[in-house]
Amino acid sequence: MATVLRPLSYQYQWLYDTISRLAATSVGGERRFHHLPLHGLTIDSETQVLDLCCGGGQATRFLVEYSQNVTGLDVSPLSLQRAEKNVPQAKYVEAFAENMPFSENQFDLVHTSVALHEMPPSVLQQILREVYRVLKPGGVFALVDFHKPTNVLFMPGVALFLWLFETETAWQLLETDLVRLLKQTGFASCEQHLHAGGSLQVIQAKK
Repeated sequence: MATVLRPLSYQYQWLYDTISRLAATSVGGERRFHHLPLHGLTIDSETQVLDLCCGGGQATRFLVEYSQNVTGLDVSPLSLQRAEKNVPQAKYVEAFAENMPFSENQFDLVHTSVALHEMPPSVLQQILREVYRVLKPGGVFALVDFHKPTNVLFMPGVALFLWLFETETAWQLLETDLVRLLKQTGFASCEQHLHAGGSLQVIQAKK
């Protein structure tokens, strides 16, 4: 069930962007937030990058600074229209993340930013299998999303944010061990780093 401000935040780009920027202040701003999953990765102009659940291109605009081969995927036509306007350097595909129209071993890097928390558990597992399928051997799945705070002082703020803008799937992710799920999917190694009192997790998983 959608919560209080969620429909408005997706209807109005300015509201969504404002929320995103405010949320990113906990890790030093929007640019740093979107670079957290990319830290330490080798990305050049030829790297085949998939921005999974790209939305309006909020993270895509940083990915195209590294590579000339960035593809954004999202199920929302409205979001893709915004992404094409905001970041015309990338290619865009309308599709479900759990059923991607790509061949096996196509991408060097699959990236997603605060999107997995929107997926029911069964769909989340399908998405992880699809990510594994489309990654090349040695490729990396890099993500940032919510995590149950390790510092209790952050819990009221996270709870308020989820209540205002998210659904029950976000609460479910707080209780989900993503590293364990990724390893069960077949990823060989997973590095997890926590930020903002443990309320955000960054994972880099290698196929």
